[in-house]
Amino acid sequence: MDFGAGVEKLRQGFQPAFWVANSSELFERVAFYSQQAFLSLFLLDRMKLGDVAQAHLMGYFGLAVYLLPVVVGSLADHYGFRRALVVAYLIDGTGYFLLGSVRSSWMAPVRAALPDYWLLLGILLLGALGPALVKPCVAGTVATGSTDETRSLGYAIYYWLVNIGAGLGPLLGTAVVAALGMEANFRLCALVAYAMAIFVGIFYREPAAARAARAGASLRKALANSALVLRNWRFVLFMLIVSAYWLVFYAFFVVMPGYVHRYVAPTLPDAYIGALTSADAIMIAVFQILISRLTRRVAAFRAMIFGALIAAVSMVTVSLYPSFWMAAAGMAVFSIGEMTQAPRYYEYISRLAPQGQEGVFMGYAFLPIALGYYFEGLIGGHLLHYYGEVVHRPAELWWVLAAIGALAAVLMVIYDRAFVRAGAAAAA
Repeated sequence: MDFGAGVEKLRQGFQPAFWVANSSELFERVAFYSQQAFLSLFLLDRMKLGDVAQAHLMGYFGLAVYLLPVVVGSLADHYGFRRALVVAYLIDGTGYFLLGSVRSSWMAPVRAALPDYWLLLGILLLGALGPALVKPCVAGTVATGSTDETRSLGYAIYYWLVNIGAGLGPLLGTAVVAALGMEANFRLCALVAYAMAIFVGIFYREPAAARAARAGASLRKALANSALVLRNWRFVLFMLIVSAYWLVFYAFFVVMPGYVHRYVAPTLPDAYIGALTSADAIMIAVFQILISRLTRRVAAFRAMIFGALIAAVSMVTVSLYPSFWMAAAGMAVFSIGEMTQAPRYYEYISRLAPQGQEGVFMGYAFLPIALGYYFEGLIGGHLLHYYGEVVHRPAELWWVLAAIGALAAVLMVIYDRAFVRAGAAAAA
């Protein structure tokens, strides 16, 4: 395909809403990952929480961010993506602002009335509602704003832009934290989110397919659709297996900052430790389109199995030598599998969605991420404390995570042979 034909495919294959939604998602991810890069260090160093409490808070936050789309995806389908996106960005900005203000003098009466743990939990859960509502709206816009021929490319573009934002966010946060501190970084995230609410309100127009599917639909039916998928126990089992893969990934956010700060480079400024989390996303932003083209003929489950195996290898990489650069190398290794697995996973889920239920099904696409983040929050703090403070062999915690990644790959192989290939053979 020559350049002119490629440009024409992009113009004809995607509606304007596709580009508006994905542009807003790019900046939303900048804000989200700028916060994520420093949330662990903020809870540990600024708020003086312990390893376990910090990890639990992050686990609950991640569970809410990625589990709520299952429910609010139905609301987005019913009320419309444009209205839902504006509300989402307003909530998003408020959560970031409160997090950046928790140590301000005007918050002192609230901190006196509530323990810091519960106050922070409330702020994080409120803030989680914003990105939770953004996700099914943008993913649903990709589904309804692209043609059947361009949908696969659409999800590759979506995932590519997400990772550009995820790569830029920690780097932007590094500059802000170094100059102004962590609280200023969170407040800048709030400004970005508020700006996206204005941008979407002005420029976003609902795709025709989404409007047509919503016509005549009732809210009761939309909410009922959110429970419909759970009747398929094989699909639920698939979700649980994939969650092990994401458990390994979120060790980079829940465990890695404290591990590097305490056991690898204790004199390294917080700003540079936060920048470490951008390695995975930068790799994906640079190479995602190329990898998608090279692996477009790889079956979905083979791609996911490959991703889980690479996740295990990335954990081993981190454990080999305690250094900042080896930790960054581990994230880069992880990205190789993620570039193959993730876009195909989203495409696979989107093709299961009946017309008018794109938001619901794309909400369920984030369920394994929610469970993976939550489970990492449950065990990550304990692993860091036990291997670091009790047995004094902190590098060994990465071997435990490597074993979980390898187990996920084995379970995917079993699932593929038991259900996917068996189902294809029966259909044939």
